[in-house]
Amino acid sequence: MAGPKGSKYYDVFLKFNVWLENTGGESILGNGKFELIEGIDQLGSLKAAADKLGISYRKAWGMIRDAEEKLGFCLTEKHRGGQHGGNSVLTEEGKELIEAYKELLIEFDEAIYQITKKFFNKVNK
Repeated sequence: MAGPKGSKYYDVFLKFNVWLENTGGESILGNGKFELIEGIDQLGSLKAAADKLGISYRKAWGMIRDAEEKLGFCLTEKHRGGQHGGNSVLTEEGKELIEAYKELLIEFDEAIYQITKKFFNKVNK
C-alpha cells in the first residue's frame, strides 16, 4: 500500500528485481539461480533443491553450470554416489557470493522502501 486508504495511489505498489549480469548483458545470478544455490546450501543436494523449486535436475544442473562458466569459478562441489548417495555443497566462493547477494537484497529492500515512501508522500499530497 502506497498511501492512506482512499488516496489515489492506495492500490499502487513498486516492484523491482535485482540480478547480476556480465558486460554482454547475460544474466549470471537472479532470483531463480539464487533460490537454487541457497537450496543447495540448505538441503545439501542439487536434486533436492531442484525438487523444492519444481524444476528438473537437468535444468538445475544447467543453471549452475551456466553461472559457473560466466563467473569463472565453481559455486558447488559435487560428491557422487556412495552408501548414502551423493551430495552437493557450496564452495567457499559460492558461500561468499550467496551471503553477499543476500546482504545486497536486504540493502536494496531498505533503500527502495525509503525511496518509495518519499515518492508516494510527494504524489499523495
